[in-house]
Amino acid sequence: MVNKDVEKIKTGIDGLDEMLKGGVPKGHVFTVMGEFGTGKTTFSLQYIWEGLQKDESGIFISLEEDRDAMIETGLSYGWDFQPYLDENQLAVKKLTPADAEATINKIKSDLPQFIEDFDAERIAIDSVSLLNMLADTPQQKRNQLFALSKMIKDTGATALLTAEVKDENPTSSRDGLIEYTADGVVLLRYNQSDMEEVQLSIQVIKMRRIDHSRKIKPFVITDNGIEVQMEGAIF
Repeated sequence: MVNKDVEKIKTGIDGLDEMLKGGVPKGHVFTVMGEFGTGKTTFSLQYIWEGLQKDESGIFISLEEDRDAMIETGLSYGWDFQPYLDENQLAVKKLTPADAEATINKIKSDLPQFIEDFDAERIAIDSVSLLNMLADTPQQKRNQLFALSKMIKDTGATALLTAEVKDENPTSSRDGLIEYTADGVVLLRYNQSDMEEVQLSIQVIKMRRIDHSRKIKPFVITDNGIEVQMEGAIF
C-alpha cells in the first residue's frame, strides 16, 4: 500500500532519489544487489556520506574492508570520513567471516546494543552475502536474515544491505532470500551490447509503502561517486 505521507531520507544519489520520488522511507531495510564491480560498496559509502552531511550518525559494517580501507576508498571520491570518525558521528565495524561462531555471536549480542548506544540513524552492511556464508543450511540463512532485519528495524535506523547476485541469474541474490526479507530492492547490472560495449544500469525492483519508478536507467561511477543518467537509455 502506498503511503504519500511517509517520511523519506535521501540516498545521496540524485537520479535514484528522483526515481524514488524523494528517497527511501525512513526505517526501511533495503538491499542493493549486483555483480562484482557494479558499485555496491561505493553505493553504501555514498549513502553513509549523505547522512553525515545532514548531521545523521552512521555505522558502516564490513565483512571485507577494514577501517583504513574504508577511509581510503572514501577519499578516492572526495569523501573524508576521518573527521566524522574522530567526532564519533561515524563508526566502522569489521566482522571476520573466518571466525564464523564469534561473528554470529557478536551480531546477536553486541551489535543491537552498539547500534542503540550509538544512536545510529543510517547503517550500511557490506555484504550480507558473506554473512549468509556463515550459515550451514537454507533455513539457518533465512532465520539469520529475518533476525538481522528485525534487530535493525527495532532500533529505528534506516539500513542498506549489499548482496551479491547469482552468476547464472544476475537479478537474484545468491541465496534468493534477501530480496524477500528487505523492504526494498535496488538492482545494479552490467549491460552488454552486440558491439561488446558495457554499460551499468540501475533499477528499483521494489520499495514498500511508496510509489516509485521501475524504469531501468544507466549510471556511471565517477570521481564523485555514482551518478544516475536520468535522460539516458539502456542500449
